[in-house]
Amino acid sequence: MVTSVDFFPPIVDGAREFGAIAAANALSDIYAMGARPVTAMNIVAFARELDPAILGEIIAGAMQVLDSAGCTLAGGHTIEDDGIKYGLSVTGFIDPANLITNTGAAVGDSLMLTKPIGTGVMANALKGGRLSLTEASHVIESMTTLNRAASEVAVEFGVKGGTDVTGYGLLGHAFELAAGSKTGFIINSEDVPLFDSVLELVSNGSNRPGAIRSTREYLEEALFISDAVDTNRLSLLFDPQTSGGLLLSVNESKRDLFMKKLEERGVRASVIGSVVERENEWTIKVE
Repeated sequence: MVTSVDFFPPIVDGAREFGAIAAANALSDIYAMGARPVTAMNIVAFARELDPAILGEIIAGAMQVLDSAGCTLAGGHTIEDDGIKYGLSVTGFIDPANLITNTGAAVGDSLMLTKPIGTGVMANALKGGRLSLTEASHVIESMTTLNRAASEVAVEFGVKGGTDVTGYGLLGHAFELAAGSKTGFIINSEDVPLFDSVLELVSNGSNRPGAIRSTREYLEEALFISDAVDTNRLSLLFDPQTSGGLLLSVNESKRDLFMKKLEERGVRASVIGSVVERENEWTIKVE
C-alpha cells in the first residue's frame, strides 16, 4: 500500500477546473510510484462567506478525474478558512517488485519527461491578467491529464527510478532522484519540452513564481550550468509545476520501444538527458 497527500489554493478561476487539476495532481504521487490509486479523501478549507455551490463545483471536477482513474472518493474533512484550499489524500496498491522509487536511477539510463513544463509561470500570468484562459487552455488540459498511462507503461517496462515533477520544479525533483540513486544527471536544456508561449512569458519577472529563485539558491552547489544555456529557459527548469509529468530513468536498450509504447497510449514523452557516474563537483550538469 502507498499513500500520499497534496492540497493548495486555486491556480485557475474555474472551480470545476481547479478541482480536476487538484485531483490529477494528488493522483500523480501514486502514479509516480507505479501504483494503482484506489481510494481518496477530500481535504477542504473554505471561507464561510463564499457560495457553497463553488465547493460543489470543485468536488465535481475532482470526482470526474477520480472516476477516470477508477478511484473512489470515500469522504474527507472540511474546515473554515480565509479563502479556498483543496486537495486529496490518495491510497493505492502495487506489487513491491514493481515499485518505482526516487532511488532507482541507474548509470547509462536515459531520462524521460512525459509532460512539458511551465505551469507555474503560466498560472502567474493568468492571475495577473497577462494571459487569457483561452490562451492557457492547453496548459489546463495538461494539468488535468492523468499520469496513468505513463505509469502503467513504466511498470510494464520494469522502470525502477522515477518521480513526478511538481513544486520543486524539474531540477529540484531531478536532484532528489539523482542524489537518492547516488548518480549524476546530464540535462539537455534544449530538449526539455515547454508549453507554448511560456518562454516569452518567463522573460517578464512578474510571471515568475518566487520558488524559481529559492529552488535555484537551494540547488546552487549541486549544479553545473553551462554558459551556453539560455537564461529564460534555465529559469523554467526551476519553475514549480502543478500536476506535472513523470521524470523516468529508462534503460537505454528499451528507450525506443518505451517511447513508441507511450505514444500509442497518447503520451508525448521527451528524452531530456542521461544518467551518469556522479561527479564530486556536481550532481546535475545542465547543458
